[in-house]
Amino acid sequence: MKFLVIWRMELSLLSREMAQAVGDMAAYGATLESDGKVVSRWHVVGAHGGAWIYDVETHEEFERLLARAPVFNFARYEVYALADMATSPPASFSRE
Repeated sequence: MKFLVIWRMELSLLSREMAQAVGDMAAYGATLESDGKVVSRWHVVGAHGGAWIYDVETHEEFERLLARAPVFNFARYEVYALADMATSPPASFSRE
């Protein structure tokens, strides 16, 4: 299962703890990448946050990994389940 997560820092929560959490994200992401649980990590240009693609076995595993993110309590998240277009059944379109 793949999930796209776009996370943005909630700047109203700016604190020493938040700054530490942001600093810890790179190591957390590198660990997930080396474990094969995150396949891609990107900065969102012009925003305080990022876009990560998770590749996990179950929804529960995804929720656990997301909840362990150092910035979990300091960010807002958009989560999208992804489907491989090459293996998804083709959509049927009607041109009437």
